[in-house]
Amino acid sequence: MTSRDLASQLRTRFGELLGEPVEFRKETTVLVTEAERIAEVCAHAKGVLGCEVLLDITSIDNYGEDPRWTVVYELYGLGHRCHLRLKTHVSEERSELPTVTTVWRTADWHEREIYDMMGIGFRGHPDLRRILMWEGYPYFPLRKDFPLAGKPTELPAVAFTRAAPLEGGPFVTAPGGKDAIEREPRARALER
Repeated sequence: MTSRDLASQLRTRFGELLGEPVEFRKETTVLVTEAERIAEVCAHAKGVLGCEVLLDITSIDNYGEDPRWTVVYELYGLGHRCHLRLKTHVSEERSELPTVTTVWRTADWHEREIYDMMGIGFRGHPDLRRILMWEGYPYFPLRKDFPLAGKPTELPAVAFTRAAPLEGGPFVTAPGGKDAIEREPRARALER
């Protein structure tokens, strides 16, 4: 069994719903042209093709193009030791996909991160809330239209309002120094 075989079996089952498999550097990618059916394709890949491991879900911002985003699912089968990559496109107007948490529970955090960083929603997700940024944060930091210098905030110096609890403590490495040994907290204890 190869990744190409897995892609062929998917094409046999779903037909024109899938684009032609693309192979690059011995990795096979299949485009799911109807984003609304991504969960169905993933369920088939897990249940029938033996891709029981969801390695990752990630997203790509195709800023300035339509559709705006590409969501990428990295699958792996322990039995046949093959990787398979599924991609689907999401438009800026729709900006939502069905969740695959019903297929792989581990999709929970992947989908939350994509929601938090890109603003793509996952319909049917059991707990779709921000995972890295705070609730109420109005932006999506990994979008290409987000400025590199960040956005101004109503909360000035939030992270620096008071000293860090371990600042200067015995377990905190010192900045600078010629090597890691000199920055080691135990080295400072010997100097005292």
